[in-house]
Amino acid sequence: MNIENGEFEDWRGSKADPAKHGGVTASSIACVVEVLENMVFLSNATNFVEYFLKSMHYSAAESANMVTNFMGTSFLLTIFGGFVSDSFLTRFKTFIIFCTLELLGLILLTIQAQDSRLLPAINSKPSKTQEAILYTGLYAIAAGVGGVKAALPAHGADQLDHSNQRLVSSFFNWFFFSLCFGGLIASTVMIWIQENLGWNWGFKISVVTLSVALCIFSMGFPIYRYKRPGGSPLSRIFKVLASAIANRKASLPEAENTQIYGEKRNHDKFRFLNKALMGESVASTEVEETKTFIGLLPIFASTIMMNCCLAQLMTFSVQQGNIMNRSLNSFKIPTQSLSVFPISIMLASIPIYEYFVRMFRSKNNHHPGLLNMFQPLRRIGLGLALASGSMAAAAVVEAKRREAANDDVVLSVFWLVWQYLLLGVSDMLTLGGMLEFFYSEAPDTMRSMSTALSWCSTAMGYFISSVLVTISNSVSGHFGKEWLGGSDLNHTRLDLFYMLLCILNFINLLNYIFWARRY
Repeated sequence: MNIENGEFEDWRGSKADPAKHGGVTASSIACVVEVLENMVFLSNATNFVEYFLKSMHYSAAESANMVTNFMGTSFLLTIFGGFVSDSFLTRFKTFIIFCTLELLGLILLTIQAQDSRLLPAINSKPSKTQEAILYTGLYAIAAGVGGVKAALPAHGADQLDHSNQRLVSSFFNWFFFSLCFGGLIASTVMIWIQENLGWNWGFKISVVTLSVALCIFSMGFPIYRYKRPGGSPLSRIFKVLASAIANRKASLPEAENTQIYGEKRNHDKFRFLNKALMGESVASTEVEETKTFIGLLPIFASTIMMNCCLAQLMTFSVQQGNIMNRSLNSFKIPTQSLSVFPISIMLASIPIYEYFVRMFRSKNNHHPGLLNMFQPLRRIGLGLALASGSMAAAAVVEAKRREAANDDVVLSVFWLVWQYLLLGVSDMLTLGGMLEFFYSEAPDTMRSMSTALSWCSTAMGYFISSVLVTISNSVSGHFGKEWLGGSDLNHTRLDLFYMLLCILNFINLLNYIFWARRY
């Protein structure tokens, strides 16, 4: 049986049977696998700092930078993983290959961690060979993570009926729930194991866990449905752009009358690209594909600033918690476990949101205009607004904390819950909305790469956060004292930096509204 363009096939290459292939069960496997994969990724991101310090004998600054670079590279490589998935392999094969690569990297680091001959001597820097093994394993993991995070959510959504947009939306919400649940295990169970049994247990457990995830995912191959790769989407985009530039002097009516359009999703957008139709090798579908992808980029760019706020939960918020009262009766909350607050809030907000949506829809089925409030673009906008509010709350709390510290009073760490609460809900709305929006709006041949934009936004947010800290210190130092100079937060102006982020996020929200209204 011939498979037409855009149709799904089964593992034998025949047309997929909706009664046998795909469905909620097949998509649920992706959620289960994400719990295990994200637990491995985040537990190692936490474990690496101590490993680099105590076993590889790097300095604290070098260790921190190595971890930051590893996480940033992992998220940025999702674009490469998405490109491979869309262009050359099915999403199933992409996951298998990249997850295996991640597993091999973990095995290599586990072997190095257990073999004293592959570790530097006490008080000695690692040799070139030892460094080569370390970086090979480390960036094999990063490359594997990039492919896994690009292919897995798109593969899960592929299993569902795309005519039921509510079902697709619900999948991305529960996929985000799975991602957070994996992070919760990493922030609690894995941290306890590392502190009580030793950090090297983290590698061993990660190898076993990722192996189980790979087996679970592979076992579902008979019930999955697959989309054949459509060739390099980037080459088609470049071809359209090159043809449009070459024919830039042509009139638009002449160009638009050269071919008959199929689906005109973007007929009134980026009309200058229609000049590419004057080229004999460019099809109207390729022009529409290019228009659609370019139309996603302003939305993507508008979400980066929100991720700058999330970066503060990993940096300054933890430093705040270190000098606040972390006692809960006789138990002292570990600093590394402060991330439990936002993760727990995200986990709680998703089922509450799902319940609220179902209840609202059951009572307002005859008012479709009211249901538009749950569309991805509106959810992203609400998430961006909450990000600005979270930074305003963080500025107020930090000002109060500094004032109390000047009076020799130590505030409870639970004051930070306000910023964690707002940012947790913000991240749930924004990242969940981005995953759904980029998948649903992307051309069929670019869904993995478009979904990867969500992870790239996270990476760029972390990088830009570092840039903003540097710029803030440079400018404030020029006019007096650096806002974030020194290591004692009681003598810094972190509250002013939070307020700067609040203002920048508000401006970014206005920018987002501008582009979202025109999408």
